[in-house]
Formats: sequence, C-alpha cells, structure tokens
Amino acid sequence: MPPARLNGGMDPHLTDSRLEAYLDEALADDELAAIEQAVRRAPAAAARLAELRSQRDAGQNSLGAIWRRQRLTCPARSRLGSYLLGILPADEATQLRVHVEVVGCLYCRANLEDLRREHAGEDHERSGRRQKIFESSAGLLGRKKDR
Repeated sequence: MPPARLNGGMDPHLTDSRLEAYLDEALADDELAAIEQAVRRAPAAAARLAELRSQRDAGQNSLGAIWRRQRLTCPARSRLGSYLLGILPADEATQLRVHVEVVGCLYCRANLEDLRREHAGEDHERSGRRQKIFESSAGLLGRKKDR
C-alpha cells in the first residue's frame, strides 16, 4: 500500500489560508507565481482552489477569511505616516514593524511606499519653492540696505 499523501496529494505548503491569500492577491509576486505553478501541476490543488473560490462565491466565509479581506490588523494610513516620521510610541512602532516586515502585509507595504514617495515629492517641492522665493527676493534684500 502506498504511503498516505498529505493534503490530498497537494504540496503541504498549499494551506487553505495561502490559497485564500492567492485568491485575494495578497502575496508577494514570487509566492503568487509559485502557487500558480503548483496549482497547474497538482489536480488536487486546483480542485481545492476551485472549492475555496466557490465557497467564497456562495457567501461561505470563515472568520479568518473575513478578517484578512477586511484587513482588520492593518493600521490606518495616518498611523503608517506617524511610523515613517518616527513619532509612534515604541511598542506601537514595534507592532507595526512586525506587521510590515515580518508578516509582510502587502497592503501596508504599498501604503508605506506611497507615503515615502509622497514625502520625498513634498521635500523636493518645498526646496524648489524656497529656492524660487530666495531668488525672487535676493535683489530686494540689497535694496533695503541702501535706503
């Protein structure tokens, strides 16, 4: 008799939560590609993915699936901004860092990257405005001294 196969013959790394994250596109690109390849190779994985998709379409959701889809553990964008500025209390900053760097929340990573770009653009815009003001007022400063 052949040995029992885990997960109905599926790769043991293809858990329901990973397949649901695949459906939500909430994994890194390389993980999405790996799961897609595994689903193409393993009929059991394709069948389980289809089953999860049909349960979702029928409105049958687990508490974990709802929690992930609604991103209940994700901080507000304002908290992410405070994190970037370094003004969060230490325990909250640690919790957010774990959420982004260890858990690897793609939504929060994208938000942080957007905030970084926004902040860099504002800094560049501010320095450009300062330079224009300085250049436009440089002649005026010399005139005041002459009077």
